[in-house]
Parts: sequence; structure tokens; C-alpha cells
Amino acid sequence: QVQLVESGGGLVQAGGSLRLSCAPSGRTLYNYAMGWFRQAPGKEREFVATISWSGGTTYYADSVKGRFTISRDNAKNTVYLQMNSLKPEDTAVYYCNADLNGSGYWGQGTQVTVSS
Repeated sequence: QVQLVESGGGLVQAGGSLRLSCAPSGRTLYNYAMGWFRQAPGKEREFVATISWSGGTTYYADSVKGRFTISRDNAKNTVYLQMNSLKPEDTAVYYCNADLNGSGYWGQGTQVTVSS
């Protein structure tokens, strides 16, 4: 059974930075597209960013474009989300996702809290 394990969340002041990491246990997911989603209290889960299996293609939500960067290191079997210029509205639980043709896996989530 594959599990995605996120890390790197925490409390940061507005304008600060955090880097989230996600690594699967149980097997490598080098051929999966990987992504990050987030869910704020009282809101639905929303897309943040995604990266293709090769790392050559990335997409971002408009709300994070220019501030967040998704990357992956297939040798380390890890995907990252570098978050800069954080805003209070970025506060949410961030979830890692692995997708292969519409099916895949979710992590348990890591809390990111941005104070004003």
C-alpha cells in the first residue's frame, strides 16, 4: 500500500517562506504526475500546483503563481512546494497528490498557518 507523507508545514509570519516535501512510502512514483492541493477551514479542497512525471511541465493556481514553485527530484522520490511571500489567505492544510491517468494517492496533509 502506497502512502504519501508530507512534511514541512508550520507557522510563519506573512511574507515568510516554507518548503513542503512529499515522499511516497512503499514504492516509487516516478511516472506519476504529482500535485499539491489545499483546504482551508470551511472551504473545499482546491488545486495549488502540479508537475509532470518528468518535471518538464508545471501548472499553478492563479492565486499562487509567482510565489510558489513546485519541483521534484525523482532520484530522491520526492516532490517539493517552495512557498514564498506567504499570505494569511494561504493558511490551510496542504495535501500531496500522485496521479496516473486519473487514479492515484493522497497524503494525510500538513498544516500551514500564516499569521498577519
